[in-house]
Amino acid sequence: MRHVNRDTDHLNTLRLYFAQNRRIPSYQRIADLLGFASRAAAVKFMGRMEAEGFVVRTVDDDAWMPARRFFEHPLAQATMQAGQPTVAVDVSAEPFLFDDYLVKKPADTVVVPVQGDSMIEAGIFEGDLAVVERMASAKLGSFVVAQVEDRFTLKELVKVDGAHALKAHNRRYPLIRPEGVWHIFGVMVGLVRRYQRY
Repeated sequence: MRHVNRDTDHLNTLRLYFAQNRRIPSYQRIADLLGFASRAAAVKFMGRMEAEGFVVRTVDDDAWMPARRFFEHPLAQATMQAGQPTVAVDVSAEPFLFDDYLVKKPADTVVVPVQGDSMIEAGIFEGDLAVVERMASAKLGSFVVAQVEDRFTLKELVKVDGAHALKAHNRRYPLIRPEGVWHIFGVMVGLVRRYQRY
């Protein structure tokens, strides 16, 4: 069990290194980074990580690269109350990948920075990242990225007086009733927000 726990700690150190440098280092650097006595220990460690699906070799076999599991985060099985505090319980966790949760069609998905305050009453703020799945049509009530003339906008797709319109979620903004050529670029399927910035 100690061996498994140490591997987890070492993997998290390697993840931090990757987040800061966008690469997995050489065996010797791994040994230095993780406090191994020799390069051979780093070779064995990376072999275990490969067997568990965290890393893979590059096509030309000259370096390591992250596999899907490398980006897993623990997903707590217990929910968190947003109201009154509740009694703490043991919180087990299972592996969780943000892409699996947010992205169903990778080739058709883009991340779009939100600008402006027209959707604040829907909880969408400037600086948020909208996860948008590209498609040419959408259901009423969907939040869509639409191209109206030569500009893109994020709004709710509604129907008014028998015609499609784009509704802001800020009372200061009028309903957009597109005239002429316009189209739906995609549908917002998720939203990413970072509260603490470094």
